[in-house]
Amino acid sequence: MTIRVERCKRWVLIAFMLGATSGVSTGQSQSFAGKTPEETAGFSDGALMALTGDDIIAKLLERNRIRNEHLQRYSAVRTYEIRNLQGKLAAQTVVRVDYEAPDKKTFNKTFERGSGIVRHLVFDRLIQSEGETSSGREHHNSAISEANYAFALVGEEDVGPYRCFVLTATPKRKDKYLFEGKIWIDAVDFAIVKIAGQPAKKPSFWINRAEFVREYQRIDGFWLPFRDETFVELKLYGRKVFTVDHQQDVINPANPIRDATRDAGDQEQRFR
Repeated sequence: MTIRVERCKRWVLIAFMLGATSGVSTGQSQSFAGKTPEETAGFSDGALMALTGDDIIAKLLERNRIRNEHLQRYSAVRTYEIRNLQGKLAAQTVVRVDYEAPDKKTFNKTFERGSGIVRHLVFDRLIQSEGETSSGREHHNSAISEANYAFALVGEEDVGPYRCFVLTATPKRKDKYLFEGKIWIDAVDFAIVKIAGQPAKKPSFWINRAEFVREYQRIDGFWLPFRDETFVELKLYGRKVFTVDHQQDVINPANPIRDATRDAGDQEQRFR
């Protein structure tokens, strides 16, 4: 009985930590209208020096507003897994996610295996947390915005085929829904390509370290989550790896994404 109780405590700690990092809010989707070779050639040092982190975030938020106006619904299949560093599976759950504007999400499990305790305490909690942060107060409290973070532009970097601005994000308060780390933002579309960091508030005395990386993918003119990976180091229990893979995305926007979303008013936002 004692062993079972200790295992429950361990997974409660992991669930608490993962629930915190999953609260990072970047908007429902990010659009991509296609780059020209001229636009992907990079941008000058002068253009970089003219921008601040707050400038880039302001452009990101405005683009997100336009993107979300075009997205009415999408569906995806997610695979949640927890393994140890040797690759041994502790639990796995496959879930179909359906989104409907403006903030409705439904989750339907299609497959489960491994520890029922882990699935209940970790995966179910994550799904619940996502529902709570998709709208209302929790959404605003976790949003990547000037209200929650101080941003600084530290350079540029390629992430796959995308030329990105690299920003540091420093939380303005110790909050379980916030993180401290870096954000990679596409320099043409002002869409988030990657986020990496750790929780702004240590979830528990029993957690020595927690790090996460979230990557995005382009599908049918939009950017949606591609993969989440979180490493958790627990006192007495060692390191665990939690992943969420996003696949089979189907997107049905209200109107086709057109180059018109990047009209003359956006010309000043392009840097070569």
